[in-house]
Amino acid sequence: MLVTGGAGFIGSHLVDRIIREDPARLVVVDNFFLGSEANLAEARVARPDVEVLRLDASNLAAMQDVVQMHAIDTVFDLAVVPLPTSLTYPHWTMLTNIGVTAAFCEIARRGLIERLVHMSSSEAYGSGHYVPMDERHPDDAITPYAAAKAAEDHIIRSYVRTFGIDATVVRPFNNYGPRQNPGSYAGIIPIVVQRVLRGQPIEIHGDGEQTRDFTFVRDTADLTVAIYGSPEARGMEINVATGVGTSINTLVRRLLEIMGAPDHPVVHTAERPGDVRRHEADASRLVSFVGRQPAVLSDESLRETVEWYRAILS
Repeated sequence: MLVTGGAGFIGSHLVDRIIREDPARLVVVDNFFLGSEANLAEARVARPDVEVLRLDASNLAAMQDVVQMHAIDTVFDLAVVPLPTSLTYPHWTMLTNIGVTAAFCEIARRGLIERLVHMSSSEAYGSGHYVPMDERHPDDAITPYAAAKAAEDHIIRSYVRTFGIDATVVRPFNNYGPRQNPGSYAGIIPIVVQRVLRGQPIEIHGDGEQTRDFTFVRDTADLTVAIYGSPEARGMEINVATGVGTSINTLVRRLLEIMGAPDHPVVHTAERPGDVRRHEADASRLVSFVGRQPAVLSDESLRETVEWYRAILS
């Protein structure tokens, strides 16, 4: 098995989960733009023979060499340049993200791998035209990142229909948990934790009533493996989400309570470009295939996340 982006946030948790399946061989490809060797520490202990390659997953020739040299059967494709980067470097973000998916679709078409499991993003939907958002929701991407993710999904559909490749699209909603990048391009939870620790006011873009379907990262990893193991999921696109929307205001309040700082100052600023308004998933297809869906945002998982950031930021 090969995991691209395997040193990243979701990717490293997926590597940990795949190790429990005891694959014959496990390879990680990551360019370490946001990935970290520290994210693979547990994997290296559990599986000392995991091979980590510092490569650009959008390089077709390099990826073809990797899958052939390591006799890869299945690729879990998680390599991605994240949304915030696309607001500063849109051209590079789009070319890289589309290039990764196109490379592995072509590798699958050439018969060099048996199966492709691609990690999409709920951002491809844009803001909810209706909620809950099922897999038939129109693609209405707002940011360059989201447009690229939507394009990747279309590319996979085209290769499935035209060339008959064995590919599944996993579409997670908003992941949170340990190992999410705390530096440049950080998400809302690490930003809140850092600002509290530094005594800085928390900045919320817009009115804060925009909603997200927050999913704990280990649930996403576990369900991705379950989807891989479901024969009915082959060729499908599948939301991975709790089905419950939480406003940014509510999330910040809960984080401040957990951190023992309920009165920490919060300021509202202008809306962020490309910020979606409503995200709340319909996960019924996921449940029909694997019999379960992620747990709803809990104080326990938020507390674990906060403590992880406290440890690395203190």
